[in-house]
Amino acid sequence: MKTNALGRQLMVEFFGCRSDILNNVHDIETAMIDAALASGATIVEKVFHRFNPWGVSGVVVIAESHLAIHTWPEYGYAAVDLFTCGHDVDPYRGFDLLKTLLGATNVSVIEMKRGLMVDPSGRALHKPLIPETEQKVR
Repeated sequence: MKTNALGRQLMVEFFGCRSDILNNVHDIETAMIDAALASGATIVEKVFHRFNPWGVSGVVVIAESHLAIHTWPEYGYAAVDLFTCGHDVDPYRGFDLLKTLLGATNVSVIEMKRGLMVDPSGRALHKPLIPETEQKVR
């Protein structure tokens, strides 16, 4: 889906999820990696942590931004952030897969367009318009 934004961010709440999955760091890591791949993203790095006695937090850094999750198994709840940039990655494919893998019975999702930088023709500006004389060489 084309949009005049640098990226799209889905802020998701999954309710009624399977507590056994939400408390299993391996299952959550696998689900998030699968969601990134289903979205068409390029995985760069991943970090996941299981808390005692409950819960998992983790992030999959993708070349196109990130996917993050925080779980509350005792409530059957997971908060997920799917932030993708560019037009080739579809965060909704990852969202759909996570809903299934977590066993969510109810969801809430808010989509936010990020980086709405548009020139007069309506074309999204994916590179900043900095005069060449002001650009610093690194």
